Amino acid sequence: MKKWKRYVLLFVFALAFGLLFGCSGENASKEPAKKEEPKAEQAAFPVTVKDGSGEEVTIKSEPRKIVSLIPSNTEIAYALGLGDKIVGVSDFDNYPEDVKKKEKIGGMEFNVEKIISLKPDLVLAHASGAHNSKDGLQQLKDAGITVLVVNDAKSFADVYDSIELIGKATGTADKAQEIVKNMKTKLEGIKEKAKQIKEEDQAKVWVEVSPPPQIYTAGKGTFMDEMLQAISAKNVAGNLEGWPMVTEEKAVAYKPDVIITTYGGAKQVLNRPAWKDVPAVKNKRVYDVNTDLVSRPGPRLIEGVEELAKAIYPDIFQ
Repeated sequence: MKKWKRYVLLFVFALAFGLLFGCSGENASKEPAKKEEPKAEQAAFPVTVKDGSGEEVTIKSEPRKIVSLIPSNTEIAYALGLGDKIVGVSDFDNYPEDVKKKEKIGGMEFNVEKIISLKPDLVLAHASGAHNSKDGLQQLKDAGITVLVVNDAKSFADVYDSIELIGKATGTADKAQEIVKNMKTKLEGIKEKAKQIKEEDQAKVWVEVSPPPQIYTAGKGTFMDEMLQAISAKNVAGNLEGWPMVTEEKAVAYKPDVIITTYGGAKQVLNRPAWKDVPAVKNKRVYDVNTDLVSRPGPRLIEGVEELAKAIYPDIFQ
């Protein structure tokens, strides 16, 4: 009898064991195991990049305190979400509003001692002034501070490179790529809209970056020229290089349909006696634009394109 009971117990146990694993197997077939979400790639340090001076620069660890020597670098850093890490900016910095709270480190000639006292991990220099500041930058390096010279951007493509360079150096490469992608998308959208403007309807534009007696304009190889091309407008000085000085007689002879000033001089242009027969003046098509938006190589350049487009072709871009 005891033997029989033992067999019954063994049978019940085996049956329960089979049901337990059979059910779990059935559930497994109906509910496949969840795949693990891919983990966000973490910025790896040390990281080595080639900077705007052609040097290989190694950033040993993620920068925690940054000094920017030029406004464009500062704007890029803020766009990358690094505002809290910025401890020093140039005297010329004016955007975003938060820069007014930051320590000022000087203008064209930066204060080396002041920068060293801020104990930055990284100084964002710029190729446009690196040659003249060679000794000062070397002093910073001798003090154990990593100096990254950002390329002197002269086109949208160059600006994209600047953003990506700073992104790699600060562990924000993904954010940099996102910013560049958004800029490219917006610019392409503007270009697409501008395609509806027939060549014979394209406005002839004179850009004035400083008034008489020394009148300077924007020629080819400048952001202004590239922007005008993007919105299907013709730069009357587009055959000149860079930022040339032009005589008043020559400027008037261009007979532009639209005049853009980057220094707030629209009223002054409209009141010039020698310009009264210029189509732009006769039709009161003289406009001021924010100089920072059309000349500062940073993320806001797209806003500059939009501002120009709205001024020159209000019916299409407003």
